[in-house]
Amino acid sequence: MTSLPRTLRLALLGLRDLLVSAGPLVLLPIAILAAAYWYLQPQPPTSLRLATGPAGSAYAAFGQRYADALRSHGITVELVPTDGSLDNLALLRRGEAEAAFVRGGSADPVADEEAGLQSLGALFYEPLWIFYRPDALRPAQRRAGPLQSLAALAPLRVNVDKAGSGVPDILERMLRANRLDPAAMQVSHLAQSPATEALEGGLLDVMVLASAPESPLVQRLLRAPGVALVDLRQSDAYTRIFPFFSSVRLPRGIVDLAKDLPVDDVSMLAATTSLLVREQTHPALRQLLAQAAQGIHGGAGWFNRVRDFPNTRTSELPVSSEGDRAINGQPPFWQRYLPFWASNLVERMWLVLGGLLVLLLPLSRVVPPLYIFRVRKRVFRWYAQLREIEARTGDADASPDRLLEQLDHLDRVVDKVAVPLSYADELYALRHNIHAARKRVLARRLDPGD
Repeated sequence: MTSLPRTLRLALLGLRDLLVSAGPLVLLPIAILAAAYWYLQPQPPTSLRLATGPAGSAYAAFGQRYADALRSHGITVELVPTDGSLDNLALLRRGEAEAAFVRGGSADPVADEEAGLQSLGALFYEPLWIFYRPDALRPAQRRAGPLQSLAALAPLRVNVDKAGSGVPDILERMLRANRLDPAAMQVSHLAQSPATEALEGGLLDVMVLASAPESPLVQRLLRAPGVALVDLRQSDAYTRIFPFFSSVRLPRGIVDLAKDLPVDDVSMLAATTSLLVREQTHPALRQLLAQAAQGIHGGAGWFNRVRDFPNTRTSELPVSSEGDRAINGQPPFWQRYLPFWASNLVERMWLVLGGLLVLLLPLSRVVPPLYIFRVRKRVFRWYAQLREIEARTGDADASPDRLLEQLDHLDRVVDKVAVPLSYADELYALRHNIHAARKRVLARRLDPGD
């Protein structure tokens, strides 16, 4: 039991020597990491504003799915309802939203790229749905079958959504391509929900909206009695005139196989909707959004096959590195094993961590010699005093008794010096040298004439 305090003391002294020797090497990377963390701000904000669309739209439905996906990572998504793509773009440009759904053909590629807007990839087709009431057509038109051209809309009451959706601008360009003057037509701009009610109630003849098929209003109109869908057989021609459009086909029976809805394939036009972000949006938030898009939009749809979306082929704006890596690349291996906060920390600070590793490898070689020096210094510091005593041994004026007292005192001090066992030989060598000096002083006292 008596050896326990000394053993503990030796352990504590060894630990202290190790900490003092390696301390600067530990404090240096801590200081560098703290400075890099402060400068790089690797951890993202805990909230995100996502501009969606009107209530009941596909944008609103998808926005909720993104909110659910990011909530699991501790990010709160504030869904900002808007009239549609143009409103979403305006919010992004003003910095009032960090991300937004924007339909192809709405952005100004040159100006918005210069403004720092980026894409996380094209997410889904957003068809242009042109619903109409067959009973509003003249008898001759009804006998000819489903409407196949926009030219037939001239005498009808047409609703083209609110201005913020971007649909009025698109339809106006299409009508002018058909040599129709929108100002001479009966065009209204009701929101989607009241327009749906008006179409079903016979107060409107045609309703035009752009939305993904997941939209509850689209699903409702596809099944509504007395409402049909324009079969736009000129869709290929429109794609040559308006490059942001793609020609798509609504397959027969896709709405309801049991009721065989629709009864024939329907030719349509569709733009691709992208998820746009600001350059200032935190990279970790862009990464989370891009990863969430893979799960939300990667499946098969009415107009696409599995893994057709998200893609980088149809984005009007440059795709950010986070979006490109999520779509076309492989995530870093650490993302599969680390929680989001740790993975993001490594992702944002890997260059700093790599630089520290390169710096610390050579510096770490200094620690063992420094540790050895500190331990040996505890012994060697007393050699100076021993050498001074030995130097006075040959001095005729020096009292041997006084020298012996100093050697005894030095011996008592050295006896209390604690060093690790691996360095005990140097401590014993010092004590042996003290004993040898004592013998020389004793010999002089016995033989003063020497």
